[in-house]
Amino acid sequence: MVVDKPEGLTSHDVVNRVRRLVSSRKVGHLGTLDPIATGVLPLVIGRATRLAQFFSSGDKEYDARIRFGWATDTYDRGGTPISEPVEPRITREQLEEELAKFRGTILQTPPAFSAKKIAGTPAYRLARKQIAVELAPVEVRIHALELVEFDGTRARVRVRCSAGTYLRSIAHELGQRLNCGAFLEDLRRTASGEFGEKDAHALEELEALAGAGRLNEALIPASQVLSEFPNANVDALTAGQIRQGKDFRLSPFLSRPGAKYVKAIGPGGDLIAIGEARLPHLYHPILVL
Repeated sequence: MVVDKPEGLTSHDVVNRVRRLVSSRKVGHLGTLDPIATGVLPLVIGRATRLAQFFSSGDKEYDARIRFGWATDTYDRGGTPISEPVEPRITREQLEEELAKFRGTILQTPPAFSAKKIAGTPAYRLARKQIAVELAPVEVRIHALELVEFDGTRARVRVRCSAGTYLRSIAHELGQRLNCGAFLEDLRRTASGEFGEKDAHALEELEALAGAGRLNEALIPASQVLSEFPNANVDALTAGQIRQGKDFRLSPFLSRPGAKYVKAIGPGGDLIAIGEARLPHLYHPILVL
């Protein structure tokens, strides 16, 4: 299920709301969105929560607004100012020049106010107690970074990046490089992996569907996700063997060039397992639903 997360809720808040709608504790999200952020938040439900490991590396797309003039401790508009306000004196050419330095593979230091863990404790909990937080830079990839609008004080950018990229850090670092301070003012995630805005449902819409007994209309069957894994249809006998953890063979005539993983689809069209290639045309079920 894909939720269009509203501003003001944490990703965990959304998970709790959906848990009540589906009457199950087995609900998880596929990538945190900050409370000020909106947009695409994919959830996995029931047995499909076990598929979460295969979604962890999907790219993300964002529509972001950056405010220049001062910096905040959280790197977004929800934080406390940590620099004196100044009048930005930035040209579009200067901004484009600095944005170019973020494109490609970069080392990025996550914000102190983030869910990154230090000795098992989320960094934001330490930062709230004003305990010094030092996070190691991590390698991320910015596939695309486009300046859409700029009025001298605010910039709107569209970004496609690897998982684990913090737009807040980009905003903060831009402010440092341009000597005027900056923070993330608004953020909307427009895509997460294979899921986009067209797949997303507002919480109010989901609640209405649940009230009408039609919540299943908002569910994406597990067999239709992980589109990069080829489908492998298996008969009832093979499906039973897969559920017992046995290796299974697939026809050499089906096209699966270089596929490390396949989705084993049972006679009823349901996803029953993820298979990993062990030998040509021989797969081992590494996850059985």
